[in-house]
Amino acid sequence: MTLDLSIVKKREALRSQREPYWQRIRPGCFLGYRPSTREGVGTWIARAYDEDHRCYRLKALGDFGTFPGRDRFANAKKEAEAFAALVESGGHSEEMVETVGEACRLYAKSRPDAASRFERHIYSDPIATVKLAKLRRHHLQAWRQRLEGKPVSVTRRKKGPQVTRLRAPSSINRDMATLRAALNKILAPGAPDTEAAWQEALSAIRNADRQRTLYLDRDQRRALLETIDPEAEPFVRTLCLLPLRPGAVAGLTVGDFDKRTSELNIGKDKSGKPRRILVPAAAAKFLAAQTKDKPPGAPLLARINGAPWDKESWKRPIAKAVVAAKLPAGTTAYTLRHSTITDLVNGGLPLLAVAQISGTSAEMIERHYGHLRRHAAAEALARLAL
Repeated sequence: MTLDLSIVKKREALRSQREPYWQRIRPGCFLGYRPSTREGVGTWIARAYDEDHRCYRLKALGDFGTFPGRDRFANAKKEAEAFAALVESGGHSEEMVETVGEACRLYAKSRPDAASRFERHIYSDPIATVKLAKLRRHHLQAWRQRLEGKPVSVTRRKKGPQVTRLRAPSSINRDMATLRAALNKILAPGAPDTEAAWQEALSAIRNADRQRTLYLDRDQRRALLETIDPEAEPFVRTLCLLPLRPGAVAGLTVGDFDKRTSELNIGKDKSGKPRRILVPAAAAKFLAAQTKDKPPGAPLLARINGAPWDKESWKRPIAKAVVAAKLPAGTTAYTLRHSTITDLVNGGLPLLAVAQISGTSAEMIERHYGHLRRHAAAEALARLAL
């Protein structure tokens, strides 16, 4: 007789045992139920067949105790089917992932930006030890409150008074989005408006992403290069020549630039995916000069002591040069990336090409820079009307 775990009375009548009671959902996908040894709620287990390794994979789903008894089977079945789809697509990991921290470490393996965010906000937080099978909305709501309450340091000196500010909503959104992406790789979304709906606690703050409007024209960028400390000038000049993130430029090595083809390999970047771009002639000539007498593994743009640049070392010389050149307050290394991308869009380069070169999505380019293309089109139409 086939067992039907969807009927509450039949589940409650099952004897407690070590091996779960299994119900076949479809070929290669099974849902198991293990009654509690005490008078409590039983737990659910998913089992899926891995064709590549010719064995079954198991995943603990939890007890779904926040749902009424009649709804637990449906929610467990949904997660079992999602797990089976993951296994069948080859996305199953050999590693045992049981806690939020383990899920984050697995996700961050090939994503440097995610790794740094998790180091700051996850691994040392109580959320890291919460079992995925028992993760509930209130766990993530508490983590979100702790995240929002974290002050951001404005001063960088270790001694003396420290100045802090509130965390920006856009920063909170980025941190939450990274955690949500990591959990989505393992967990299925919970039923809306229930404690199982963990994803609802990580919903983005609306209208938090401020459009980057600070732009330096070519004359202003020349003034910056003329006043910047000579040690930082090559690094800043590269930011003026190429629409790359400052961290990606700092991570470049001599071996990343191919002088024969003028191609630059961007390995360490926010996206976590390496890419190759063709460098314009002026930039290629400049980068070729930076490779002179350096081994392939050396930083392409090094400091005087041979160390690569980082956020703390490039901020001070840029800040001083901004004041000396009388540039707008708030100008940073990232302003140069925005300015270069703006020039590319205004120059007529397709948005998809700009996205590929700069290492972001076409959607983001359209969101932040699409208005420039629309203004150019409107001006062209106005000229035609004349």
